[in-house]
Amino acid sequence: SFVDNGLADNGKKNGNRLTAAAGEVILSRVTSLDVGSIEQEALDLTRELCRKPSVSAEDRALDETAELVETLLTAAGFETQQLEVDGAPPAVYGELAGEGDATLLLYNHYDVQPVDPIELWESPPFEPTLRDGRLYARGAADNKAEIGVRLATIRALREAGGALPVTIRWIVEGEEEVASPHFDAIVERHAELLQADGCLWEGSGLALDGRPEIALGFKGNLAIKLDVQALTVDAHSGTAAVLPSAAWRLHAALASIRATDGSVRVQGFQDAVREPSQRAREAVAEQSPSVEDELREFFGVERFVDDLSGVALRERLTFAPTCNICGIHAGYGGPSMKTVLPAHASAWMDFRLVPDQRPADVFELIRSHLDAEGFSDVALTFLASAEPAATEPGDPFASRVIDVAERVIGKPPSIFPLSPASLPIVASLQRHVGVPGLSAPDNPVYGGSAAHAPNEHIRVQDLAPAIEFTIALLDELGAQPKAAATKS
Repeated sequence: SFVDNGLADNGKKNGNRLTAAAGEVILSRVTSLDVGSIEQEALDLTRELCRKPSVSAEDRALDETAELVETLLTAAGFETQQLEVDGAPPAVYGELAGEGDATLLLYNHYDVQPVDPIELWESPPFEPTLRDGRLYARGAADNKAEIGVRLATIRALREAGGALPVTIRWIVEGEEEVASPHFDAIVERHAELLQADGCLWEGSGLALDGRPEIALGFKGNLAIKLDVQALTVDAHSGTAAVLPSAAWRLHAALASIRATDGSVRVQGFQDAVREPSQRAREAVAEQSPSVEDELREFFGVERFVDDLSGVALRERLTFAPTCNICGIHAGYGGPSMKTVLPAHASAWMDFRLVPDQRPADVFELIRSHLDAEGFSDVALTFLASAEPAATEPGDPFASRVIDVAERVIGKPPSIFPLSPASLPIVASLQRHVGVPGLSAPDNPVYGGSAAHAPNEHIRVQDLAPAIEFTIALLDELGAQPKAAATKS
């Protein structure tokens, strides 16, 4: 998420009870719920989940975390099973039958990012620590707190009124942080289990101005590595007059890919880019302008690329593909100085792609470009990918979720037709299940949560609006027959 989830003061609080807006659409058999109690349970569940060091990049604690997730879903009333494919940690699936015809699919992941650099953490990353109204732990924001919110809310509703008005199907995987390489195979094999009228992906929260944020889709991604081997071993830098430098060779290759003005020089890179629809452009024009304030505040910038601002900035953030260097390594990088001519140099790049750009095609275009520019010696490795995918603005399921968000929060949602981030599972669910989906404000995160960084955390104050939204949405989806909830 690029938008702060700071809790707006709606002036509708009644102690720890639901806001008036949520109360208008609360389950018919439930007259009141103690949101404070649900918050506490969500916090306790989040702590329990965050004690598991489920780092997928390091293959740590994945099976035991899957077991914990399955246990928690079973305790909440779900019929569960583990979905397995070769080479992947188990995905946990649960189903909770409801009274109505509508079915809602939930997606989450139980894996987390590595903790490095560990020395920057103010408390141990897998010992959840509450201080200053914030819960610090790796995975708290991304995205174990959302699992806690969803579980605690479902438990409270069942305890208060029995069966839910909708059937809930829930899949929780363990490889999202490494680009979900096996999720497509899981979905293809078990597509019948995932049929639903709509899906909530990983959630979003609130903008700096208090407007609920909703993402209808995500950009694709192509992650690659470039390697140059110029010498068999590092040499004394005095030989740089006569020996080739891997560092300079890599620099030249990178400069051939992207011009100094930011344009991508790879022939054909832009050819497949789909023109945004008028409805998508209108959504961006109506987004919260606070995205600029957030970017300035959290990244310490005074101006943006090409002096962009306003709608032009938001359109580029949403609709433009990117060409990014994630990291470079060559030679010596330690303290003081070492006069060395690097034998080897590497660079890691990623390209955020927009609809109709395919990662495999872009990879081949880059390989062809390097060869044509005289860099056939530069090795190119395909690391990971995700297809761009989105739910169309105006989709009936999306429209209902957007309406609930506005009624509960009391402000018009800020709609992202395409998030600048990537979520590989979206294309898989569209391809094999055909279920419309989105990211909705049921995740207690904000722009400063430091997901993927040291001192990752959530704010306790953000639990209540996430809980209230979840309650209201379940009631809304169960209030009408299935035909009214289904994608047309």
